[in-house]
Amino acid sequence: MSLSRLAPRSLGVAAAVALSMSLSGCISLFPKADPSGLYRFGEARQASADQVEKSFGVFKIPTVFTRASMSDRILTITNGEAAYIADARWVSPAIVLFDEAVARAFEAQGPARLVTRGETGKAAMTLRLEVRSFETVYVDGPKTAPEILVEVRAVTIKNGDRTLLGDKVFQTRVRAAENRVGAIVQAYDKATDKTLSDIVAWVGETGSKLPPG
Repeated sequence: MSLSRLAPRSLGVAAAVALSMSLSGCISLFPKADPSGLYRFGEARQASADQVEKSFGVFKIPTVFTRASMSDRILTITNGEAAYIADARWVSPAIVLFDEAVARAFEAQGPARLVTRGETGKAAMTLRLEVRSFETVYVDGPKTAPEILVEVRAVTIKNGDRTLLGDKVFQTRVRAAENRVGAIVQAYDKATDKTLSDIVAWVGETGSKLPPG
């Protein structure tokens, strides 16, 4: 399955811890509570049994993540106000799960190969990912099925002369099937997979135009 669910939870009006601040400053000031449900995203894309041919290396620098959604809390936005879903958390901080999903996406989809810091000399380019939005948006009110928004800015730089190869924003919106945490997590999985698939394809197209090096 594409998600790990340890306990089912319904999401109603009382299922979010309201924060009296805007999105730009949305950081919970409340004490942590023992979570009743742990979830993960980013496992929709698995490596194929057939080896994908890799023709060039990419060095990915640390991902930049929006502060409000980088932790293990699940961020929601309703009419411009931010909150975290109560009694539900990611099994690891969202930024960690996201980077794991990035690695799986490159492994499953060629032709680029992510290289480690010790292999930077083998990389044709450097990739920077900036996650601008990673949130649950209640477009039609708090009792309706929300929309998951994943927005990532990707920048590629040619190694050697540091030439800018590309700068593009990828945005995916996926509507959850219903207003329940399980359905919301599934929508996160789909939105993350679609966004990363587009990014890997874009990186692959950019790298394929570089001269052999």
